[in-house]
Amino acid sequence: MEYCPVLSATTKGSSSAGHTSCYHKIIHRYLAYMTSIRKQKALILLRQALNNPTADFRDGQWEAIEELLLNKSRLLVVQRTGWGKSLVYFLATRLLRDQGAGCTLLISPLLALMRNQIAAAQRIRVKAETINSSNTDEWNLVNTKLLTNQVDVLLISPERLANEDFRQNILAPLSKKIGLLVVDEAHCISDWGHDFRPDYRRIVRVLQGLPPNIPVLATTATANNRVVDDIKAQLGEKLCISRGDLTRKSLRLQNIYLPSQGARLAWLAQHLPQLPGSGIIYALTVRDAQRVADWLNTQGINAKAYFGELDTQVRIALEDELLNNEIKALVATTALGMGFDKPDLGFVIHYQRPGSVVHYYQQVGRAGRAVETAYGILLSGDEDDEINNYFINTAFPPEIHTQQVLNELEKAVDGFSLPHLEQQLNLSRGQIDKVLKILSLEFPAPVKKQGSKWCLNPVNYQYNREKIEILTQIRRREQERMLEYMKSQQCLMAFLATELDDPNPQECGRCTVCVGTRLLPETVTNARVNQANLFLRRSNQILEPRKKWPSQALLNYGFSGNIKDNFRVETGRALSLWGDAGWGELVKRWISLSCSISS
Repeated sequence: MEYCPVLSATTKGSSSAGHTSCYHKIIHRYLAYMTSIRKQKALILLRQALNNPTADFRDGQWEAIEELLLNKSRLLVVQRTGWGKSLVYFLATRLLRDQGAGCTLLISPLLALMRNQIAAAQRIRVKAETINSSNTDEWNLVNTKLLTNQVDVLLISPERLANEDFRQNILAPLSKKIGLLVVDEAHCISDWGHDFRPDYRRIVRVLQGLPPNIPVLATTATANNRVVDDIKAQLGEKLCISRGDLTRKSLRLQNIYLPSQGARLAWLAQHLPQLPGSGIIYALTVRDAQRVADWLNTQGINAKAYFGELDTQVRIALEDELLNNEIKALVATTALGMGFDKPDLGFVIHYQRPGSVVHYYQQVGRAGRAVETAYGILLSGDEDDEINNYFINTAFPPEIHTQQVLNELEKAVDGFSLPHLEQQLNLSRGQIDKVLKILSLEFPAPVKKQGSKWCLNPVNYQYNREKIEILTQIRRREQERMLEYMKSQQCLMAFLATELDDPNPQECGRCTVCVGTRLLPETVTNARVNQANLFLRRSNQILEPRKKWPSQALLNYGFSGNIKDNFRVETGRALSLWGDAGWGELVKRWISLSCSISS
């Protein structure tokens, strides 16, 4: 038994009432003493994790850990990017494990971007394992470690919860001895949120299967009141909420409107070399990320493109180059968003305007976590609305696609596979997959997957037009608020914090509005713009040849599987894409003019 000096007091000679009062005081002192011991131990672990002997808890960090340890609460932590939310769940895991608790289940969309957090966890002897689609050959070994209590944290993506084999063989046995459930980037659980991921809805079902005394931690940096209310409705009314200051004091914010892509490319080439350190340039599309990176390299600036379709090892290598300051910038889509942590990131530039303030805050918050000054520069152009409108209009599958899939499944005796549906419907695999995912997460679900086939359930399903229209209008209002942000005459940081329902937004004193002058020049030379326009017109779109024969399409010829090299067509080129920068813009204008004349 641990020696406690507060228990050396005696109650001899006390009256009954006095004895009770003294007893309560002793218990109170004992609890305070044990809390102090736990906090001191946690502080030692914090310093080990950060590899910093003078580090201390930020406001709210220890309180969150204590809430999980003592009260076994369901807790939502809403704190700014860089605050240290991952430290809360790794430290809580270490302390709970030392008390004999079971493994922590961590559900996160960021498995590929959590390498530095896992490294910090390893420094405090937290053994983390992951089960994902890229390590299927390790599943049995990880499962064996789980069964023998050799894993402290199991990291999975929400999509893993859709896998029947995982649910039955790993999650079911594990759920009986989970010590802590963590839902990282919890705003994704809400379809009111900016990054709604349908598979997050499965987490609610996991919660329903857990004992009520298992602590639950949900974390996010980007949840306004509407999203918080939705998370609370799903995780339970007893959800405790810890909310902090969202102001990032190191960031210097500036907005610059440059209508043409040529002007923005010119601005980047002219002013990027003057920005401190290395950073991220965000683009709305893969095509633009590649184009900006190619342009910067022609200007002698070391930049590379980063997007979700890249091989995992390629993405890891690119992240390492940025982390080690071997390149000036990664030009990235939102694939390099939540979870990427480079404390000395010197700048975040947006080549185009994001669709919402929440998106922007989450991305610009990558910069300036451990430096006194970092820049957040929002460029904006003519194509921004068109791209964001496309994302809004395609966020949910159209009703006609949903009905086509349901009609086809009605013909099935024992279900149809995805390749079969692709053959029978005039829809891409991605479109069909989106319909099936949304339908499978309805409650009750009108479809279910059995092995490799999809079947109908006896459910009277109605397409929810009203809800989709409400969500679409919310997205449009979010887009309008970004337009307001571009023109804001109030402190830019305070504008962002207010939009995220920060209860106490503060003026930063550092943005272009607060200082009353431009932080960076907004002008570019005509020569550089002309050079950028020539680059855009010389860019072409690669048309990759098909690599596989269409399934069941050419059976008379015996063609199936991969197309052999001697049958494969050559790589193609397109001079322009409709409305794209360069020739595509001129083609669009010419055709539109021709149509108006002919009509």
